[in-house]
Amino acid sequence: MRHAPIALLIALLAACSGNSPDQPVQAAPSASAEPGDPAAAATAAAAPLPVVKPVSIDDSTPLYEFSYAYPVQAGAIPALAAWFKADAAKQKRDLIVHAKEGQREAKADARTYYPYGHSTRWDVVANLPGWLSLSARRWESLGGAHPNPWQEALVWHKPAGKRMKAADLFTSPTALSAAIRTPFCAALNQQRAAKRSEPVNPKSGNPFDMCIDPAAQTVILGSTDTAHFTRIGVLVDPYAAGPYAEGNYDVTVPVTAAVLRAVRPQYRSAFAVPR
Repeated sequence: MRHAPIALLIALLAACSGNSPDQPVQAAPSASAEPGDPAAAATAAAAPLPVVKPVSIDDSTPLYEFSYAYPVQAGAIPALAAWFKADAAKQKRDLIVHAKEGQREAKADARTYYPYGHSTRWDVVANLPGWLSLSARRWESLGGAHPNPWQEALVWHKPAGKRMKAADLFTSPTALSAAIRTPFCAALNQQRAAKRSEPVNPKSGNPFDMCIDPAAQTVILGSTDTAHFTRIGVLVDPYAAGPYAEGNYDVTVPVTAAVLRAVRPQYRSAFAVPR
């Protein structure tokens, strides 16, 4: 049975992300002109700034279906945009390798070959004065019974021009886990109960009833005041907290005093307890 068309899956993932479409922005002007140069200043003032738009790569062939997108806020940062372009190229190369192998196997077995697929969509979680927080929904269709989805995240430290993981801002994954585990487990079980239409018994012995380590999942940093990280999201892929049919879990907990104690001192000013 052929998988759902890539356009439909992308639309479903976009709907789940809850993010509105990005608007074009102007890239920052070059700093190459000499200070105090009137001619250079006049030229810079007269020349329109290049418009940066969201990037969406779509490539469909009889061998594969590939899609990769990232938002305008990321495209406006040259170093980050370069990383996304390199990642898109790598994902496409890997897909083609798998697709050619699958096509050979299908031919050898006298089976109909259906195009393999890959989709990545990055969205903005928070855009703060010193930080850009992003999350990605990815999936691959490599001839199995269903696509394999997973999620990733990153934070870009604007002053340092550095790509980081959310956990890098904390003293250790263990400290982060200890700070958010209790509210995370409670919220996860509420979501499990809603999906299963019955309460969760953590002592049942069923692994899908037990709590999981939040720091071992995809951690994202969000904001309610556009100035600080005030909430922490934990994105849980299928099979980590429930069967595939239950899909993803997306748990959000607020930044608390315990969370602040777990943050590395040099990054503490980026966090705040929500008012």
